[in-house]
Amino acid sequence: MTASPETALTDIRYEEDGHVGVLTIARPEVHNALRRRTYDELEDLVRTTTARVLVITGEGRSFCSGDDVRELMGGGDPEKRPPRPAPRLTPAAGALLTSNVPVIAAVNGAAVGWGMELALMADFRVAARRAKFGELFVKRGLCSDVAGIARLAQLVGREKAAELLFTGEIIDAEEAGRIGLVGRVVDDEQLLPTALELAGRIAANPPLAVGALKAGLREALDPDWSDLGRWVSTRLGELFATEDHREGVRSFLEKREPRYVGR
Repeated sequence: MTASPETALTDIRYEEDGHVGVLTIARPEVHNALRRRTYDELEDLVRTTTARVLVITGEGRSFCSGDDVRELMGGGDPEKRPPRPAPRLTPAAGALLTSNVPVIAAVNGAAVGWGMELALMADFRVAARRAKFGELFVKRGLCSDVAGIARLAQLVGREKAAELLFTGEIIDAEEAGRIGLVGRVVDDEQLLPTALELAGRIAANPPLAVGALKAGLREALDPDWSDLGRWVSTRLGELFATEDHREGVRSFLEKREPRYVGR
């Protein structure tokens, strides 16, 4: 496996093996939490890759723990939170959801918050037995991104999606496989070999035909991601201003039970 000659990366490691690109979120010290730079690197790699198939995984024992709450949520302090852009689809989500390159999520550990969104944006999810999944946004006083609202219900049905979204419950890999959230659950050491074997079979097929099939599935099944992204961004802007959001973040950082007040 050889490194791709991309510009210098700090938060993501990218390598190519034949026609398969392997994108690894490489911030294990914070369970691969996403900061602005991580999002930017993810978007750029997805948009510019020449690989026929992408495999996304995480370094260490976590897949992705979602947003870095200190940087992107200001630790619950509105004065420290970066300004939000005009309502729009998250650019990294836009790259993943509109790419015609098949994406496989090799979920090696916790995939929570935007980490679960990232897994949902893939075309296939292969989970190690130690993997866990959770739409934790409600616990931070927020709503999920577009994949939690649209793609999750496609996979597990509206009722189960609502349960996962409204409760913020974390489920293990076996339950994720049972409800159809993931397609394969494998022993931990077989995760990457299984994902790479699937990627290799897809990459061996004509890339234009595979890309057309992915575009066709998007045309047949998906909502208008840009419109939904603007809706989500608008709602998040409102929810970020609530006391419940600040309490959700602070209680997480202080490792205590939250006290929500509905404001």
